[in-house]
Amino acid sequence: MAVLKNIDNKAEEKGSALVTLWQFVKFIFVSLLAMIVQFALLNLLKLIPQIRALYDQPFSWWVFVYTVAAGGLGYFIVSNTANICAQIVAFFVNRDKTFNSSANIAITLPIYIVFTVALIVFSAWLNPTLKDLFVEKLQWNDDLAANTATMICAAVQFFLYFPVDKILFHKKKEEAPDADDALDAAEDIME
Repeated sequence: MAVLKNIDNKAEEKGSALVTLWQFVKFIFVSLLAMIVQFALLNLLKLIPQIRALYDQPFSWWVFVYTVAAGGLGYFIVSNTANICAQIVAFFVNRDKTFNSSANIAITLPIYIVFTVALIVFSAWLNPTLKDLFVEKLQWNDDLAANTATMICAAVQFFLYFPVDKILFHKKKEEAPDADDALDAAEDIME
Protein backbone atom coordinates (compact mmCIF):
# COMPACT_ATOMS: atom_id res chain seq x y z
CA MET A 1 0.00 0.00 0.00
CA ALA A 2 2.97 2.31 0.46
CA VAL A 3 3.62 2.20 -3.29
CA LEU A 4 0.02 3.21 -3.97
CA LYS A 5 0.31 6.06 -1.45
CA ASN A 6 3.55 7.25 -3.13
CA ILE A 7 1.84 7.33 -6.53
CA ASP A 8 -1.11 9.19 -4.97
CA ASN A 9 1.28 11.79 -3.54
CA LYS A 10 3.16 12.20 -6.85
CA ALA A 11 -0.14 12.69 -8.68
CA GLU A 12 -1.18 15.33 -6.11
CA GLU A 13 2.03 17.24 -6.83
CA LYS A 14 1.29 17.27 -10.58
CA GLY A 15 -2.20 18.77 -10.34
CA SER A 16 -5.87 17.89 -10.38
CA ALA A 17 -5.97 16.57 -13.96
CA LEU A 18 -3.36 13.93 -13.17
CA VAL A 19 -5.09 13.12 -9.87
CA THR A 20 -8.35 12.48 -11.75
CA LEU A 21 -6.56 10.37 -14.36
CA TRP A 22 -4.86 8.32 -11.62
CA GLN A 23 -8.21 7.92 -9.82
CA PHE A 24 -9.75 6.70 -13.07
CA VAL A 25 -6.99 4.08 -13.45
CA LYS A 26 -7.61 2.88 -9.88
CA PHE A 27 -11.36 2.96 -10.55
CA ILE A 28 -10.83 0.62 -13.51
CA PHE A 29 -9.08 -1.92 -11.29
CA VAL A 30 -11.74 -1.66 -8.58
CA SER A 31 -14.41 -2.09 -11.24
CA LEU A 32 -12.65 -5.21 -12.47
CA LEU A 33 -12.67 -6.54 -8.90
CA ALA A 34 -16.38 -5.76 -8.61
CA MET A 35 -16.99 -7.42 -11.98
CA ILE A 36 -15.20 -10.57 -10.81
CA VAL A 37 -17.49 -10.65 -7.76
CA GLN A 38 -20.51 -10.09 -9.99
CA PHE A 39 -19.60 -12.77 -12.55
CA ALA A 40 -18.64 -15.29 -9.88
CA LEU A 41 -21.99 -14.84 -8.15
CA LEU A 42 -23.89 -14.78 -11.45
CA ASN A 43 -22.47 -18.18 -12.33
CA LEU A 44 -22.40 -19.72 -8.83
CA LEU A 45 -25.80 -18.71 -7.46
CA LYS A 46 -27.61 -20.41 -10.31
CA LEU A 47 -26.08 -23.70 -9.17
CA ILE A 48 -28.19 -23.62 -5.99
CA PRO A 49 -31.05 -26.05 -6.72
CA GLN A 50 -33.75 -23.87 -5.13
CA ILE A 51 -32.73 -20.91 -7.30
CA ARG A 52 -32.27 -23.07 -10.40
CA ALA A 53 -35.86 -24.27 -10.01
CA LEU A 54 -37.03 -20.65 -10.26
CA TYR A 55 -35.56 -20.30 -13.76
CA ASP A 56 -38.69 -22.05 -15.07
CA GLN A 57 -41.06 -19.52 -13.50
CA PRO A 58 -41.65 -16.40 -15.56
CA PHE A 59 -41.48 -13.17 -13.61
CA SER A 60 -43.23 -10.01 -14.70
CA TRP A 61 -43.63 -6.98 -12.54
CA TRP A 62 -43.63 -3.29 -13.42
CA VAL A 63 -41.01 -2.87 -16.21
CA PHE A 64 -39.34 -6.20 -15.47
CA VAL A 65 -40.20 -9.02 -17.82
CA TYR A 66 -38.20 -12.17 -17.18
CA THR A 67 -39.52 -14.84 -19.52
CA VAL A 68 -38.52 -18.46 -19.10
CA ALA A 69 -36.14 -17.91 -22.05
CA ALA A 70 -34.58 -15.01 -20.10
CA GLY A 71 -34.27 -17.16 -16.97
CA GLY A 72 -37.46 -16.26 -15.17
CA LEU A 73 -37.56 -15.43 -11.48
CA GLY A 74 -34.31 -17.33 -10.86
CA TYR A 75 -32.35 -15.12 -13.24
CA PHE A 76 -33.95 -12.01 -11.71
CA ILE A 77 -32.72 -13.08 -8.26
CA VAL A 78 -29.26 -14.17 -9.42
CA SER A 79 -28.46 -11.18 -11.63
CA ASN A 80 -29.63 -8.60 -9.11
CA THR A 81 -28.00 -10.27 -6.11
CA ALA A 82 -24.72 -10.41 -8.02
CA ASN A 83 -25.05 -6.74 -9.02
CA ILE A 84 -25.84 -5.59 -5.46
CA CYS A 85 -22.88 -7.50 -3.97
CA ALA A 86 -20.53 -6.07 -6.60
CA GLN A 87 -21.67 -2.52 -5.80
CA ILE A 88 -21.16 -3.03 -2.07
CA VAL A 89 -17.55 -4.10 -2.73
CA ALA A 90 -17.04 -1.18 -5.12
CA PHE A 91 -18.40 1.41 -2.66
CA PHE A 92 -15.98 0.61 0.14
CA VAL A 93 -12.90 -0.03 -2.01
CA ASN A 94 -13.44 3.12 -4.09
CA ARG A 95 -14.04 5.23 -1.00
CA ASP A 96 -10.89 4.04 0.74
CA LYS A 97 -8.42 3.28 -2.07
CA THR A 98 -9.48 5.06 -5.25
CA PHE A 99 -10.49 8.42 -3.81
CA ASN A 100 -8.71 8.23 -0.41
CA SER A 101 -11.86 9.71 1.05
CA SER A 102 -12.98 10.30 4.59
CA ALA A 103 -16.41 11.43 3.44
CA ASN A 104 -19.07 10.66 6.01
CA ILE A 105 -20.53 7.21 5.30
CA ALA A 106 -23.81 8.25 6.94
CA ILE A 107 -24.21 10.85 4.19
CA THR A 108 -22.57 9.21 1.19
CA LEU A 109 -23.94 5.69 1.60
CA PRO A 110 -27.65 6.66 1.34
CA ILE A 111 -26.92 8.77 -1.76
CA TYR A 112 -24.91 5.88 -3.22
CA ILE A 113 -27.72 3.45 -2.40
CA VAL A 114 -30.35 5.60 -4.16
CA PHE A 115 -28.12 5.94 -7.22
CA THR A 116 -27.32 2.22 -7.13
CA VAL A 117 -30.99 1.26 -6.85
CA ALA A 118 -31.76 3.42 -9.89
CA LEU A 119 -28.97 1.76 -11.88
CA ILE A 120 -29.95 -1.71 -10.71
CA VAL A 121 -33.57 -1.08 -11.74
CA PHE A 122 -32.31 0.03 -15.15
CA SER A 123 -30.03 -3.02 -15.38
CA ALA A 124 -32.82 -5.30 -14.14
CA TRP A 125 -34.85 -4.12 -17.12
CA LEU A 126 -32.02 -4.05 -19.67
CA ASN A 127 -30.33 -7.34 -18.75
CA PRO A 128 -33.21 -9.73 -19.55
CA THR A 129 -34.14 -7.65 -22.57
CA LEU A 130 -30.65 -8.17 -23.97
CA LYS A 131 -30.53 -11.81 -22.85
CA ASP A 132 -33.85 -12.49 -24.62
CA LEU A 133 -32.51 -10.81 -27.75
CA PHE A 134 -29.33 -12.90 -27.68
CA VAL A 135 -31.13 -16.20 -27.01
CA GLU A 136 -34.28 -15.76 -29.10
CA LYS A 137 -33.04 -13.74 -32.07
CA LEU A 138 -29.34 -14.61 -32.26
CA GLN A 139 -29.62 -18.20 -30.99
CA TRP A 140 -26.82 -17.82 -28.42
CA ASN A 141 -26.52 -20.32 -25.61
CA ASP A 142 -27.98 -19.27 -22.25
CA ASP A 143 -24.68 -18.77 -20.38
CA LEU A 144 -23.09 -16.71 -23.15
CA ALA A 145 -26.21 -14.56 -23.41
CA ALA A 146 -26.40 -14.02 -19.62
CA ASN A 147 -22.72 -13.11 -19.31
CA THR A 148 -22.80 -10.79 -22.34
CA ALA A 149 -25.93 -9.00 -21.08
CA THR A 150 -24.28 -8.61 -17.67
CA MET A 151 -21.10 -7.23 -19.29
CA ILE A 152 -23.08 -4.60 -21.16
CA CYS A 153 -24.95 -3.54 -18.01
CA ALA A 154 -21.68 -3.46 -16.04
CA ALA A 155 -20.10 -1.23 -18.70
CA VAL A 156 -23.01 1.23 -18.53
CA GLN A 157 -22.71 1.30 -14.74
CA PHE A 158 -18.94 1.77 -14.93
CA PHE A 159 -19.21 4.95 -16.97
CA LEU A 160 -21.96 6.36 -14.74
CA TYR A 161 -20.38 5.50 -11.39
CA PHE A 162 -17.02 7.27 -11.84
CA PRO A 163 -18.35 10.86 -11.94
CA VAL A 164 -20.84 10.14 -9.15
CA ASP A 165 -18.12 8.58 -6.96
CA LYS A 166 -15.77 11.48 -7.72
CA ILE A 167 -18.39 13.89 -6.40
CA LEU A 168 -19.44 11.75 -3.42
CA PHE A 169 -15.93 10.94 -2.26
CA HIS A 170 -14.41 14.41 -2.66
CA LYS A 171 -13.34 14.78 0.98
CA LYS A 172 -9.76 13.59 1.32
CA LYS A 173 -8.46 11.64 4.30
CA GLU A 174 -6.39 13.72 6.67
CA GLU A 175 -2.78 12.65 6.75
CA ALA A 176 -1.77 11.30 10.12
CA PRO A 177 1.20 13.26 11.39
CA ASP A 178 4.37 11.22 11.42
CA ALA A 179 6.55 10.89 14.52
CA ASP A 180 8.96 13.69 13.44
CA ASP A 181 6.08 16.17 12.99
CA ALA A 182 4.69 15.26 16.42
CA LEU A 183 8.15 15.67 17.99
CA ASP A 184 8.62 19.06 16.31
CA ALA A 185 5.19 20.20 17.50
CA ALA A 186 5.97 19.06 21.04
CA GLU A 187 9.31 20.93 20.98
CA ASP A 188 7.56 24.10 19.79
CA ILE A 189 5.10 23.88 22.64
CA MET A 190 7.90 23.36 25.18
CA GLU A 191 9.76 26.47 24.03
